[in-house]
Amino acid sequence: MTKDELRAELERKEQRFKDVYGGEITTYAAQPEPERKPWRKKASLLDQAFKQELQKMESDLKEEL
Repeated sequence: MTKDELRAELERKEQRFKDVYGGEITTYAAQPEPERKPWRKKASLLDQAFKQELQKMESDLKEEL
């Protein structure tokens, strides 16, 4: 079954439902795909050590003042 045949079949079923059952058809918009979060690099041991050293330096400077 091709897409066109499927669309035609669905339209026939929709029309039959409206005519025979007096029903109401509600169509919904497709849900958007969720946004992908940007990839972030995990901090290496060297990065963590560098950050700790910076924090230590900042705390030493604050203590001096």
